[in-house]
Amino acid sequence: MPEIQAFRGLRYNLARVGSLSECIAPPYDVIDATLQNQLYGMSPYNFVQLEFPRSEPSDSPKSYYDRAGRTIRNWHSEKILQPEPDPAIYIYHQEFEWLGQSYLRRGVMANVRLERFGQGRIYPHEHTHAQAKADRLEMLRSTRANLSPIFGLYPDADNQAQELLESKIIGVLGTQAVDHLGVRHTVWPIGELSTIREVSSLLANLPMFVADGHHRYETACNYRDELAAAGGFWEEHPANFVLTALFSMSDPGLVVLPTHRLIRGGPRLTTEQLHNKLGQYFDCELVAKGPQSAGAVWAELARLDEQLIMAIYSAESKEWTRISAKEAAVDRMKELAPEHSSNWRELGVAVLHRLVFEDALGLVDLPKPTYVHEVQEVIDGLEGRLVASSDYSLAAMVMPATLEQIQSLSLAQERMPAKSTYFYPKLASGMVINTLE
Repeated sequence: MPEIQAFRGLRYNLARVGSLSECIAPPYDVIDATLQNQLYGMSPYNFVQLEFPRSEPSDSPKSYYDRAGRTIRNWHSEKILQPEPDPAIYIYHQEFEWLGQSYLRRGVMANVRLERFGQGRIYPHEHTHAQAKADRLEMLRSTRANLSPIFGLYPDADNQAQELLESKIIGVLGTQAVDHLGVRHTVWPIGELSTIREVSSLLANLPMFVADGHHRYETACNYRDELAAAGGFWEEHPANFVLTALFSMSDPGLVVLPTHRLIRGGPRLTTEQLHNKLGQYFDCELVAKGPQSAGAVWAELARLDEQLIMAIYSAESKEWTRISAKEAAVDRMKELAPEHSSNWRELGVAVLHRLVFEDALGLVDLPKPTYVHEVQEVIDGLEGRLVASSDYSLAAMVMPATLEQIQSLSLAQERMPAKSTYFYPKLASGMVINTLE
């Protein structure tokens, strides 16, 4: 991957703020109005005021961003946020539970030199949207800081780089915070130049795949180019780099969750109609009745662990159907997506949207699906208990893309459909900030 660099991270002054757990926040794109209010109530210094501040009725288009810029500069001047005494990279641990099992995800936060996608060894795996990038560019202009790290993955079968770093913190207490979901985040600054050089050398020839933060990464490139065009820019300017949390693809703590779909709008198809429309391309089997059966249906899908086996729920019939792709489905995907590779056409989410929804069922121009990750959320949505629930006509449960698929498709410079992956948990915002001033 490109050069990694130590930096003087801006961190909360615990003598001023008290509990770090009351100050951190998730990334902006997973904060809804309810969580925003919850975070505001936790501390007058909660990071949500920078990451996703409240809008006021009297706001002009730029007021929202100006407020975040004033806040970060005030907190800096008031020593709420303080820079690290010396440049460092930061070992980053996340301890969490999922489905009753405990996990530890280990990584390192560093500055990574920016390069445009397609021009080096940093690869995206999902598409980006202009509106989200415009929003983050305004925030970057105002705060002049990387508020949240990019989530980067790199191949390292033996976890050499991370194991080297882990050897430096044996018996050393890190700075900890527990977020609103109960995830424990811990960081340790590593300022030893020989260690930084060795880690940099181990990573130097490896690719990096952006797992999360595509919009922020491209925005960082846009901001760098904007400053360069204005003049007074140099090779080591801080804006040539972006704060990134790097994780080995072999780390046992990596958890990729499925993203299930709840569909509203369109005709309310019965199970019989689903089978008639899908039968040409899929073996269709009625496997369960009622929303409450979603857990058992998903358990069997997870056991089978096949991209081209998924489950569809008919709200009209209140029944679950498991569908398994026939050879005809593979042939039809070639016709529907000739511009893509066979690897892309065999992604479960690609087949679900291109073949199942759009082609076979004719579900086009529908409202955006509700995306959920837990089976209970599927049940709650179908039974009308989600906060933003609607009268869903269909639900679909599908396997997530694998790490191997992310790597192969990224190297081939193919981007996956939206919501192909969800790495749990999200990285915390507020553990370390990278200032670009």
